Amino acid sequence: MKKAALVINVLAEYFGSYLPSAKGLSLNTIISYQYTFQLLFQYLYDKKTIPPETVIFQALSNGVILEYLNWLETERGCSARTRNQRLSVIKAFAKYAMRHNMAEALAFGSEAINLPKKQVHKNNDVAYFTLEEMEVLLKMPDPGTKIGQRDMTLMSVLYASGARAQELCDLTVNDVRFGEKTSLRLVGKRNKARTVTIVQDCSLLLHDHLKKKGCLACSGDARLRHVFSSQTNEHMTVSCVEEIVKKHVLSAITARPDLFRRRSYSPHSFRHSIAVHMLEGGVPLPVIKNFLGHSSIESTLIYATVTPELANKYLREKGLRAKLPETADIIESVVDSLPFLSRITKGVKQ
Repeated sequence: MKKAALVINVLAEYFGSYLPSAKGLSLNTIISYQYTFQLLFQYLYDKKTIPPETVIFQALSNGVILEYLNWLETERGCSARTRNQRLSVIKAFAKYAMRHNMAEALAFGSEAINLPKKQVHKNNDVAYFTLEEMEVLLKMPDPGTKIGQRDMTLMSVLYASGARAQELCDLTVNDVRFGEKTSLRLVGKRNKARTVTIVQDCSLLLHDHLKKKGCLACSGDARLRHVFSSQTNEHMTVSCVEEIVKKHVLSAITARPDLFRRRSYSPHSFRHSIAVHMLEGGVPLPVIKNFLGHSSIESTLIYATVTPELANKYLREKGLRAKLPETADIIESVVDSLPFLSRITKGVKQ
């Protein structure tokens, strides 16, 4: 009798050949897709005791994908938007699997493709921290320990740079430029690079972190070392960043249950937060768009509707033409115009 195809083997072909060669997707996009299945395998192992190397397509049918999506929301605190993104990745793989393993993947593929997206209420879907919440959160790590100092720096950079979790994981020593203005080179979706400037107090935290890590004097290939590493891997993963954020958010909520409006936040909440705070500070949407590396202003417009005050402000300013930066680099004056950034990052050292 023919053995059932292992999902992990089909995924290896999908990620190793089809997506980069046939679809031409970037490495970062592929890594983000892989994370969907990393979480799926974690769910199958934790909830159904099925090891990743034994998963067959039959194990993904009979409502399992819907259970997994619900698990993402209820136990991992993912938003409806993130849930929909994970579902889109699974649907794309399901179509590939049915073309190459029709008999075995049909039940899984049919169920996955017919699963509806969850409605996203845009005004309530931006999980961001207020300035007061951010100040409390950044004081949670213990700077007297190696891990605490790393976590404090990581969250400060995550906020001050507006970096995506994957961009932060990929950041190398070679991407950091210290000076009168400290800048970071971030490589985002579709390998599109942008340069952002971080405030001085965050820069000092980062400088101290790299000094203790022994990276400041390195040269050549050594400068390709990653800025942030886990306790086991030189190249930190997105899941590790998520766990760091989850740990300190829980501590912050426990310390100030009266303050935090949500029970869970993700690394992306730091990116949402800097965008909202920049908008509140008077930075035009087109500049925020470039700072975040959005390909379209439509992605940035969501921040103009997170509160009634910002919505009214946007409506008042709509039609006024903001001056766009002429290059891919973000103008340094953006940082200089936001004194609250220094106030927040300075507070973590007290």
